[in-house]
Amino acid sequence: MKYEVPALNVLSNLFTTIYNNESRRKRECVIVPASKFASEVLRVMQKHRYIGEFEQVDDGRAGKFRVQLLAKINKCGIITPRFSVKKDAYFGWERQFLPAYSMGILLVSTSKGIMSHHEAISEGLGGVLVGYVY
Repeated sequence: MKYEVPALNVLSNLFTTIYNNESRRKRECVIVPASKFASEVLRVMQKHRYIGEFEQVDDGRAGKFRVQLLAKINKCGIITPRFSVKKDAYFGWERQFLPAYSMGILLVSTSKGIMSHHEAISEGLGGVLVGYVY
């Protein structure tokens, strides 16, 4: 009988699973549990071509995601504590979490949903930093 430990932080589990499978050169991975928040984060990562297609699979419990990997992620992780950032202060956070100016994205939770920091800058929105991918 397989015992599954409940994830305390869904987003941390998502990034860890993706990073570990990418480093092992896997083609796809399964992320447990699924949530709307994780779905939005995956949508942003897909939009910026860090992952391929993903689908939510209902397993009768919390659900899970099946994600196609494209071998384009060098590092991804969550940002804790979740810092608030103003619409004109992304540059400092970019320097802290990303390796180069035009490399990678910061994931930001705004009043209009989860988006990359590039989209938040273009829309003039501040928000809360959630994670990074490069």
